[in-house]
Amino acid sequence: MYDPTRLAALVAVAEAGSITRAAERLGYTTPALSQQLAKLEREAGTALLVRHHRGTRLTGAGELLVARARRVLDELERARHELAGLAGLSGGTLRVGTFQTAGIHLLPPVLSAFRRAHPGVRLTVANYDPPDGVAAVAAGEVDLALTHTYEPAEPVRLPATVSAEPVLVEELVLVTAPGHVLTSGSSRLPLTELAGQPLISMAPDHPVRQSVEAVLARTGAAPSVVVTTPGYALVCALASAGLGIAVVPEMVARTSITPVGTRLLEPGDLRRTISVVHRTDEVAPAADAFRALLRGVFGRAAQHN
Repeated sequence: MYDPTRLAALVAVAEAGSITRAAERLGYTTPALSQQLAKLEREAGTALLVRHHRGTRLTGAGELLVARARRVLDELERARHELAGLAGLSGGTLRVGTFQTAGIHLLPPVLSAFRRAHPGVRLTVANYDPPDGVAAVAAGEVDLALTHTYEPAEPVRLPATVSAEPVLVEELVLVTAPGHVLTSGSSRLPLTELAGQPLISMAPDHPVRQSVEAVLARTGAAPSVVVTTPGYALVCALASAGLGIAVVPEMVARTSITPVGTRLLEPGDLRRTISVVHRTDEVAPAADAFRALLRGVFGRAAQHN
């Protein structure tokens, strides 16, 4: 068995025409490279190089070994790239699931950063309304997914092969039409002030919202419009038009495409937690690298809330 490092040294000498120039290219000292070549000649059992005053030339055995060495080194380099591809950092595909709000407002900079770091990885993005992204990860449809849960609510039970990592926690805030009396103040608004207000509701067809809206119902807020297809853009648009009030995540209110009034609520224990879910029963370096980027970008988003 020939040492690939020594084979590379022989090829470098063949291309440079001298041991001194090859040593400069490889970052060796001339004596160190000469030692490597001498060891290779002992392994081959014959002379591979002839030294002369103008440099170095290959013997017949040297020419034969250089031709084979180039093939071996090319195959080793190809194997290195293929192994890196299997590791998911210079090839392959990373499949990401997301829900709409995070996909529009938080995911793009993470995707951009990942593409710059790992340009050889193909990215696909699919939309899943929570908690469908959890099931998609468990089923192997995507490698990881952004999802969310609300407080108060019963804890979501995850499949045994899936883990959830919280990356952003945000309060739910009141949104109204611009100029509404309930959003005219700057202090937190007690939940009891919502009594008798017409509520734009996403329950009962939005299971993850049911516990939150049960709290609102206990304050006396009465559903006036029910949005049966989950979509915060529509909820904010209806609130903006004066059809009722709504309670939505801060990020939703801040990025609403229709003008709305907003106000923090008291107590501030209505929250949404955005998490990234991923499989725990397989090695996935690309997914791990993506999760690390998520932590950085989402952490900066939390600082600006």
